[in-house]
Amino acid sequence: MATVLVTGSNRGIGLEFCRQYADAGWKVLACCRRPEQASDLQGLAIHHPSVSIHQLDLGNFDQIDALAHAQASETIDVLINNAGIYGDSGRNVLGALDYELWARVLKINAEAPVKMTEAFLPHVSRSERKLVVAITSLMGSMADNSSGGAIMYRTSKAALNAAMKSLAIDLKPRGVGVMILHPGWVKTDMGGSNAPTSPAESVAGMRRTIEGFALRDSGRFLDFRGRELPW
Repeated sequence: MATVLVTGSNRGIGLEFCRQYADAGWKVLACCRRPEQASDLQGLAIHHPSVSIHQLDLGNFDQIDALAHAQASETIDVLINNAGIYGDSGRNVLGALDYELWARVLKINAEAPVKMTEAFLPHVSRSERKLVVAITSLMGSMADNSSGGAIMYRTSKAALNAAMKSLAIDLKPRGVGVMILHPGWVKTDMGGSNAPTSPAESVAGMRRTIEGFALRDSGRFLDFRGRELPW
């Protein structure tokens, strides 16, 4: 049985990843900050014994190390760094930026996926698929930024892209691949109700792209349909 670990698994894209991988017969390690409040995820775990729920606050790197230690005997085929926060709001503009919040957005969106990769690299390295996935955003693209705004979120995703590109190069000699995936504009709490893509469609597309991964593709910036995106 192949194994996937998903962060931010309590709702939206993360929950849909857990649902689809569980339906496909995978073992799912579902991580979220408040499992006791994750009713949909709890319901999924009741119907799928292959789904286990793990408390994890990505802002606490000691918790990441502790979880990696607790799962030391686990083999993880695909590590999906999905969790993220937006941070920006109508009040959070130049002249009134909340720099402490910005630091937290950078930590959760950019630093934590690197820490997860570092902590769980032994688990991934001994698997058959050997794949790390970072769920990013086209908003992290310099070339695509024509509207400005969202400084916190844009910079965090640009930093994530740069870090994962470096990890792709560093880990390739060890046979570990890195995928940098934009899920599209998705109907989630973050994406809003006007988004044109459902979580089910987005995740199905990303799973197909993940399934078709070859090590030569490591470090490419792709959308959920597998199309190359500009940096």
